[in-house]
Amino acid sequence: MYQLKAIERAIEEISKLPSIGKKSAERLVYALLDMKEEEINDLLSSIDDLHKLIHICPICGNLSESELCPICQNKERNQEQIMVVSYPKDIIAMEKSGEYHGLYHVLGGVIAPSKGIGIENLNINSLTQRIENGGVKEIIIATNPTVEGETTGLYLAKVLSSYDVEITRLAYGLQIGGSLDYADALTLARALEGRTKL
Repeated sequence: MYQLKAIERAIEEISKLPSIGKKSAERLVYALLDMKEEEINDLLSSIDDLHKLIHICPICGNLSESELCPICQNKERNQEQIMVVSYPKDIIAMEKSGEYHGLYHVLGGVIAPSKGIGIENLNINSLTQRIENGGVKEIIIATNPTVEGETTGLYLAKVLSSYDVEITRLAYGLQIGGSLDYADALTLARALEGRTKL
């Protein structure tokens, strides 16, 4: 099919985004062509700000615009609980449930040898450091109920078993292969209430 080079390039770049195929990318490109120049500039500026303004919180690994993320800064949260998640988007999903009031720790992925991701690629050392600093009584493992997520959770439970902390796992009302960020608030609330000791 005949296509202008600039349109072809835009489609190719947009289709590199997760869950965006060529057809969806093509629709987005034509929608962008219909936008006013001011709207395009605002969009480009917001994308540019993502890399300029957002960084990783040095304590928990969450995304932040300030030195520490808002959750680590909040002294009203339960400092004795740390929920371990795979990605920052999992924190957003859990926060929407309104049921959890402790701290978080982001691993930055899951153990996935087929993708070249091993334990050395995950943010585990800083988690053990947080436990060693004292005050933590419970670690809640909240990796996704996938093969990789379960493997990561079991590995963490083994590593953390030598520390004087209770290790629990969310009781998922989710099917195996599901993701936290797609779960509704009620499902997440029930999963948090029904967590089990490992």
